[in-house]
Amino acid sequence: MDPSAPSRPAAPAPAPRRRNQAAPPREELLAAAMDTIAERGLDGLTMAGLGRQVGMSSGHLLYYFRTKDELLLQTLEWSEGRLGAERSALLSRPGTARERLDGYVDVYVPDGPRDPHWILWLEVWNRSQNADAEARARQAAIEGAWHRDLVAILAEGVSRGEFRPVDPDRFATRTRALLDGFSVHVAVGVPGTGREQVLAHVREFIEQDLLPRP
Repeated sequence: MDPSAPSRPAAPAPAPRRRNQAAPPREELLAAAMDTIAERGLDGLTMAGLGRQVGMSSGHLLYYFRTKDELLLQTLEWSEGRLGAERSALLSRPGTARERLDGYVDVYVPDGPRDPHWILWLEVWNRSQNADAEARARQAAIEGAWHRDLVAILAEGVSRGEFRPVDPDRFATRTRALLDGFSVHVAVGVPGTGREQVLAHVREFIEQDLLPRP
């Protein structure tokens, strides 16, 4: 090349390729995952299948979630956020503490066998045996929100004289253990423990152990 010749301007860098479709927002991905669980169960939820549903590659989904465990946990957190909004509305509305407690139980207990939220919870619980500390802390945060709301309802009822003078924290622990056990039975379809039967058992427990005796 002749060094005296004028230099040619560098060729412009190629413009970045546009994607055919913008990546959907994270909430849309989580909603799609929950819909898949509701329709086809956990076995039907795969990265490849979810990717096809939302128009993304499974590799792109892994960029968002890294592992299926993370996808499940984020889907649970998203679903819990919606239930948390229901609980907040429940706690803020007028009425008696007993009415709020009944509403809390109604939100807690699964709708029936294969309730997608509870099926997801059971899977996350099962996988938590191998989860790292950060994932366990996020699960504990979900549990803690349910516990604090129940403690608040019980403390209000005790202060108003609607409930016996129980320790709200201890009674909430016992009540949630009862609700968890019954809810698992409802979610997996154990005979004799349908939703209405479970609600009747819980009402009996509340009347015997929490309401003032005449």
